[in-house]
Amino acid sequence: MVSYVTTVLFLSSLFCSFYSDFGPLNLAKLYRYCCKLNKKLKSYSLSKKKIVHYTTSDPRKRVNAAFLIGSYAIIYLKKSPVEAYQPLVSNNSPLFIPFRDASFSHCTYNLTLSDCLHAVSKFNFTSSNAKLICALENVFLDLDTFDVEEYEHYEKVENGDLNWVVPNKFLAFCGPHAKSKSENGYPLHSPESYISYFRKHNVTTVVRLNKKVYDAHRFSSHGFNHKDLFFVDGSTPSDKIMQEFLEIAENAKGAIAVHCKAGLGRTGTLIACYIMKHHHFTAAEAIAWVRICRPGSIIGHQQHWLEEKQGLLCYQGNIFRAEKANSKNNNYTPTKVQTRSSIRKRDTDVSHILSKVDQIRLDDKTRSNDGSSRSRREKALQNGSLIANNNDTNNNNNSLESEDTVTQGDKLNRIKAMRRQPRSHTTGGMSMDNLKPHPRSSSQPFKSLTSTSASYHSTYVSPLKPLRAAPSSPPSQSSNNSSYLSPVRRPHKQMLPGSSPSKRSPKNVNGNSISR
Repeated sequence: MVSYVTTVLFLSSLFCSFYSDFGPLNLAKLYRYCCKLNKKLKSYSLSKKKIVHYTTSDPRKRVNAAFLIGSYAIIYLKKSPVEAYQPLVSNNSPLFIPFRDASFSHCTYNLTLSDCLHAVSKFNFTSSNAKLICALENVFLDLDTFDVEEYEHYEKVENGDLNWVVPNKFLAFCGPHAKSKSENGYPLHSPESYISYFRKHNVTTVVRLNKKVYDAHRFSSHGFNHKDLFFVDGSTPSDKIMQEFLEIAENAKGAIAVHCKAGLGRTGTLIACYIMKHHHFTAAEAIAWVRICRPGSIIGHQQHWLEEKQGLLCYQGNIFRAEKANSKNNNYTPTKVQTRSSIRKRDTDVSHILSKVDQIRLDDKTRSNDGSSRSRREKALQNGSLIANNNDTNNNNNSLESEDTVTQGDKLNRIKAMRRQPRSHTTGGMSMDNLKPHPRSSSQPFKSLTSTSASYHSTYVSPLKPLRAAPSSPPSQSSNNSSYLSPVRRPHKQMLPGSSPSKRSPKNVNGNSISR
């Protein structure tokens, strides 16, 4: 009878939180986990061993570990979300806590592990090379060619702060500024910094959702279509803005780069609308997928707003696909689909013109008063003091200005910019008052070390643990003249501390070589 020896796969996941959010883990973490598990399963030396996937009892790490193994079962083992979820909750296992948003306030919307697994399952994976193919459109993400180092490089603030949410379709990124500079330790990028990357990845349209802090001509002069759909930071878009965004996305010839101030709340909300309409996602599944691709997206009331729009977007998606199928069957391609939003927009424009005609007066004084009140209203809209439902008239966003008030996007940007090394989500914020010596576990009694053994233990690294690169110094700030995003730098292999270039095995206190 074959005796199976156990090899362990310990998960101590790192999630860079904004406030109290702790997951789900992003696409890079999922990719690295799948590669690590596949490597162990294909290893000849581990062919007769069982792999135990485990983590700590921390409920936040438990649900992240369950998300990884459940997603692996869906992608590589062809399990349904229910089949992948059922073993995780069997045998009277403790319930998994729900994920939450990246807001400072208390949580008002629970995103469950089941929602995340259903979001992953909405994409069809091939078992050979794990190619992620969307079932509805010819949009795919090949995990064999997925560049995890590029993903982790460009998601950093100093390198552009951008993520692909729908491959080859939607790119979410932080809002550019007038100049590339460093402001209070926070790197700012000009529009020219993104030109080369956008051209390389077939981005043809840029959509701005925040106030105008750079001239749109700096994108349009390079051949990009630039659209403004402004609504207040932290709020939800009106139906008009939502429909205009969907029409822009449906008529764009290439990929679309969307940004607000931080590229998280407003940006993620509108991209989720497209996913719900064209990919049969529920609101919870769309929120889960956007956060897997770009953590911290869709905040506060935006989650509940997507739930309210779920039925409408599903209905519009069915109509869109039916009209598209009919046009193919009849060999007829309409120049532009007449949607209900375009008809409503035309009727609104006519009513607006008629109301302007009715308001014409011969009294110059009254007309001047109307103009002053209109200017006050526009100024209030630009300052964000009016509610989001009244911001449609300011979508042109004509005045070039900077936002003086600190908003939700500013806070999220600063938190993300302060990140240099990943920390566990259980450590919380950094504080000198919280620095205490790490106590030794009672199961690991202290052993006195001789000078020889102490020197050995300081240089010896367990062969069961992967080598980790030494922490790098904070990246230098880009100069004001920087006009491009820095390319991905591949890490170089580093020697262990205290080791020589020769290939000698470390020796223990008895002088015997230690096999790795």
